[in-house]
Amino acid sequence: MTKRRADRSSWVRWSGIGFEFAAAVVGFTLLGLWIDRSYKSGPWGVVVGAALGIVGGGYNFLRESLQAAKSAEDERRRQRENGDGT
Repeated sequence: MTKRRADRSSWVRWSGIGFEFAAAVVGFTLLGLWIDRSYKSGPWGVVVGAALGIVGGGYNFLRESLQAAKSAEDERRRQRENGDGT
């Protein structure tokens, strides 16, 4: 894989991780808003929905970030073994 292609792939992966986090927070907050409007539960649906989105999105963010870091380290190790890297 060329350096330019690897950089683009890395950028896309990290952007996707951030987008998934934001989508989880927004999605659960909107679900909480719908619950509030449907059941007239005050701000609690939004609060609980936002909290669930942050926790769930944060968990996914952390899991994906650790996996991406491990993949990058494996790639660097492979390059060193093959004599391709510095």
